[in-house]
Amino acid sequence: MKLSADLAAFQTRLGHQFDDPALLIRAVTHSSMVSVHRDDNQRLEFLGDRVLGLVMAEALLNADVAAPEGLLAPRYNALVRREACADVAREVDLGAVLKLGRSEMKSGGRRKEALLADAMEAVIAAVYLDAGFDAARGLIQQLWGKRIDDVAEDARDAKTALQEWAQARGELPPDYVEVARTGPDHAPVFTIAATLQSGESAQATAGSKRQAEQAAAAALLERVGE
Repeated sequence: MKLSADLAAFQTRLGHQFDDPALLIRAVTHSSMVSVHRDDNQRLEFLGDRVLGLVMAEALLNADVAAPEGLLAPRYNALVRREACADVAREVDLGAVLKLGRSEMKSGGRRKEALLADAMEAVIAAVYLDAGFDAARGLIQQLWGKRIDDVAEDARDAKTALQEWAQARGELPPDYVEVARTGPDHAPVFTIAATLQSGESAQATAGSKRQAEQAAAAALLERVGE
């Protein structure tokens, strides 16, 4: 099977040449593209999530032989969460080669964080099935690169850190309120306000509610001196 020019170029960006090109085609095929979910990337995404998790757990253990589980867990979560997978997908321009149905195309599917993250995990699984675990490990280490080396000493996400800060002071968890939504339906922009029981508040804007909430929490932590 011969790959299209765009998928052949993607192989080069990825740094892996597939012996079985059908695996790559399946990895970039979203469920909106097929009527019966046999040839889409959902099953590969399920497998790729586990391969990514194993590689990251192994890498973190090797990087810091003295770190307790309490530090390793948030670092692990920071490396495998949806945002990290989507960021890596953007760096190799995975969105450009996704095979999407018409509805997903119209709604900006090539830029959607969830679709990018799932497809990135599917690609990892495709490499694993094509060439084995060592190849998948090498790919992940290459693509995640300095993210593994630079993962924060305390990599808790900002919302978790803010909630723990509030609870330690006897306050209720912070509230998150959508104060504005702009942009077209296929590329909305959200403004979220995070507010503590004490009245301290901060706002942030991002392309997804989750990102805006995280940014607002980070801004509020900075405001209260954390």
